[in-house]
Amino acid sequence: MTVIRTPGGLSVRFRPRALAVGVGAAVLAAGLGLVAMGSGDYPMGPTDVLRTLTGGGSAAEQFIVTELRLPRLVTALLVGAALALGGTVFQSLVRNPLGSPDILGFTQGASTGALVVVVLGGGSLALAGAAVVGGLATGLLIYALAWRRGVHGYRLVLVGIGVAAILTGVNGYLLTRAPLMDAARAVLWLTGSLDGRGWANAGPLLAVTAVLAPLLLVACAPALRMMELGDDTANALGVPVRRLRLVLLAAAVLLVSFAAAAAGPVSFVALVAPHVAKRLTRAPGPNLLPSMAVGSALLVGADLLAQRAFTGHQLPVGVVTGVLGGGYLVWLLAVERRAGRL
Repeated sequence: MTVIRTPGGLSVRFRPRALAVGVGAAVLAAGLGLVAMGSGDYPMGPTDVLRTLTGGGSAAEQFIVTELRLPRLVTALLVGAALALGGTVFQSLVRNPLGSPDILGFTQGASTGALVVVVLGGGSLALAGAAVVGGLATGLLIYALAWRRGVHGYRLVLVGIGVAAILTGVNGYLLTRAPLMDAARAVLWLTGSLDGRGWANAGPLLAVTAVLAPLLLVACAPALRMMELGDDTANALGVPVRRLRLVLLAAAVLLVSFAAAAAGPVSFVALVAPHVAKRLTRAPGPNLLPSMAVGSALLVGADLLAQRAFTGHQLPVGVVTGVLGGGYLVWLLAVERRAGRL
């Protein structure tokens, strides 16, 4: 760990390897984004994309890049960062490598809210708002059911898995009640897709991330690192564990819910990104900033693969993250079992 002291007496501590991983992942995400914006029926090279972004290019290129492809890229970057940050907070709070919103039921709750709107015939704006409400309501339900003189990580995991199973059944029933065309639209959204995403999708998530990311990175990260040592140790060090856990859970649920509202419940990014970041940084603690950068790079890379994997046909990005993340989950379970932790 490196410590830099300012003339005013302040000190800034950081790990050079963690900083290098975060910067490297951010650069990778930007590079993949340039390639992705050049892909499609109107191919463009990275230099042409950069020229168009800086004000050059023809009117057609300006429209294609700034109005069609840039909003999709920004949405992918924000969704990846929000999911990774939320997943890191969940895993740190429950002190479990499988503590992901995909497994704990929060994304299923967002899906339930969206499906209710689909059954009732609501539009895209109502669907996004319902996804946020569904995620928040699920978070409140899980917190209330897990409460017993505080919220223990083990109880939170068990209650979350149970709620996720119930909501999965509810979501299946809601799909059977929706009109055929609306059900097809809902299935695409449930898979997780960046198709047709515009500034209206990226705007709310950008606002929420701009508020919550600094709060978690600056104000909560040191205390979260202490909470990983256990509640008793954190209390002894002066951390208000119960109040802070509630704040952290609320922030993580908001991030995951708004990410689902923007692109649907994209699976496994919240689970995989924190693990990849920790293995790259080899640093203890939650690794919030590297996880955000890795999450953005993962989602942009998955979207690029989804666009180019099959000629003439684009896959929903959730299909790619599901396949890759499912394989990673099987590998992680095997590692945990060999280590005697399962």
